[in-house]
Amino acid sequence: MPTPRSRSFVVLSLLLAVACGRFILLRPTASDWKPAVSPAEPVKPSERVPCANSNPLRQAFFGDLHVHTKHSMDARSREMLGSPDDALRFARGEAIGFGPFDAAGRGSRTARLERPLDFAAVTDHAEWIGEIGLCTTPVSPSYDSESCRSYRGEAPLKPLFPGLKARGRMIAIIGVFDRREDICGPDGMLCREELLSAWRSTQRATERWNDTTESCSFTTFHGWEHSYSVNMSKVHRNVIFRNSSVPEIPISSLEAPDAIELWDRLDALCTNTGSGCEALTIPHNANVSNGRLFEISWKRESLEEQRRQASVRARMDRVVEMMQVKGESECQNGMFGVVGEVDELCGFEKLRAFKQERPEDCIEGIGSGALNGEGCQSRVDFARYALVEGLREAERIGVNPFQFGFIGSTDGHNANPGDVEEYDWQGCCANKDAEVEARLDTTPAFGGSGPIGRNPGGLMGIWSEQNTRDSIFDAIKRRETFATSGPRLTPRFFGGWDLPENLCASSDLIRTGYERGVPMGDRLKSPDQSGLAPTFVASVARDPGTPEHPGHLLDRLQIIKVWHGADGQFHQEVHDLAGRLGGTESREPASVDLSTCSPQGIGYDQLCAMWTDPTFDPERAAAYYVRAVENPSCRWSWRTCLSIPEADRPEGCSDPAIPRVIQERAWTSPIWFEPPASS
Repeated sequence: MPTPRSRSFVVLSLLLAVACGRFILLRPTASDWKPAVSPAEPVKPSERVPCANSNPLRQAFFGDLHVHTKHSMDARSREMLGSPDDALRFARGEAIGFGPFDAAGRGSRTARLERPLDFAAVTDHAEWIGEIGLCTTPVSPSYDSESCRSYRGEAPLKPLFPGLKARGRMIAIIGVFDRREDICGPDGMLCREELLSAWRSTQRATERWNDTTESCSFTTFHGWEHSYSVNMSKVHRNVIFRNSSVPEIPISSLEAPDAIELWDRLDALCTNTGSGCEALTIPHNANVSNGRLFEISWKRESLEEQRRQASVRARMDRVVEMMQVKGESECQNGMFGVVGEVDELCGFEKLRAFKQERPEDCIEGIGSGALNGEGCQSRVDFARYALVEGLREAERIGVNPFQFGFIGSTDGHNANPGDVEEYDWQGCCANKDAEVEARLDTTPAFGGSGPIGRNPGGLMGIWSEQNTRDSIFDAIKRRETFATSGPRLTPRFFGGWDLPENLCASSDLIRTGYERGVPMGDRLKSPDQSGLAPTFVASVARDPGTPEHPGHLLDRLQIIKVWHGADGQFHQEVHDLAGRLGGTESREPASVDLSTCSPQGIGYDQLCAMWTDPTFDPERAAAYYVRAVENPSCRWSWRTCLSIPEADRPEGCSDPAIPRVIQERAWTSPIWFEPPASS
């Protein structure tokens, strides 16, 4: 049940506003389901033989834990008909159809991954799945209701309140004080049953495609997305489960808006049931949250409750999605209270940057409207500074709530996990950008410069013994993960107090890193003697690509250090370790022939370096992570422009605000140092 605090907020939560003719719903809500949601039940583990490919020193696997199918309200509203089965077939490397779909449900476009994924999850929006199903199924008891007819465009849209101008099909099925009775019935049972049916269908697909043979070629996870868009700020999380023991139906933001309500319900319906159910949550798109995704929201609670909520968050949000189709969320130069040299690579794929004035800084507050390109931008809209906020909070209450690793995903809405290939990207969002001209449109929308401001998204990399649910889930829990902007780079990162010199030249680098240090995602143990500074070893291998589309050479390998200073400022340092700017070497940067997208200049197949922190303070906590950067390459949008006769190219192809070149990259999860007093 919602907490008294959340119920007392309902009156304010239900306010509606109109801005520039747009309809903005601040916080839709709904009663709890009746009967109450049943907790997870024990499920007999699937019998499986040991994986033929298993490595105690762990190996890199690539996946996508964020993709939508026809069960998601936004995808279905754009006539996307791809199913969970389609999504998982696509992830395994099979061809599927993209929209527009014909009357028989066949897609007019064909898409296929060049390289299959190793793992994936379908994460449909939990909100309004039942309503969507009822309104799009001709035999459903609600199909001919006024709300469903309005949703399908067969009847005029009705405003929720007199005088408000409603725009967009989705508003037809959204209830404010509760679910729409003409769709869901007086007790909501019709929507509950339809939601349960869709969830069971997704579960069956997830189990069907999970490979339990010795080849361990593909792993699937159960999940959904909890999509809380308060005040048009994005505060969304994907919920991922270890195994097939899951709650009866998904928990949405309609029943549990706040994150702590989601986590408490997951504990009640999953973690604490004794069923073997275990869940993690993955926040995404901090870049359009107006400071809300990493807000310290518990400061008015008792110290005990503050520590509880911070601890729950640290346990559940083990990793953060810092790269996806709606932009990158690593860093931004010039944010309030952030000191250190300008980071020239912080301008990468910023959704709110193209063709826009820089948003106002939120300072220490929060804002609203980022989903409309409005409102302030906070330093904690970026993962780098959220790490520092966590260090600061640990100083205040003794718990670091933001000790998270990094991952990438796509957030594709074409049932297309892992669709990151810039050579032939066909868009993210069903019929909305099915045409080339629509993908290159620069009309401002969704917090940025329209479709051309999006990108194919990223991938999640993990270091795991084998490709199984337990092994991958454990890797996520220990944060031995990395994010990429699409390429399959393979970075390693270890830290310790007595790592041997010249480790980069050793054939035992990985074994030594584990035995004498800690890997990405872990915490440095206190040194055995004072006066030591930590030493790190970082390495990365390029993405080899495919024979048809080879990967790009590497440009540089960097380590980023962040800490909360005694001066109250957020400090950052960026150190070039290896590559074009590393060590004593400095070469002219590589480039791209924009007429052919052919790479020009020198690069590297592999990079490795050791580094000892020269400004280490044993009394101050810090976090360190690695960024590996490729040579420049053509952005997807410019590749698309080159495929169009020059005389026919749309405005976006000549707009100087749209970059033609990018530098793809990977980010490792951090390694943390905590002073002995806070360990």
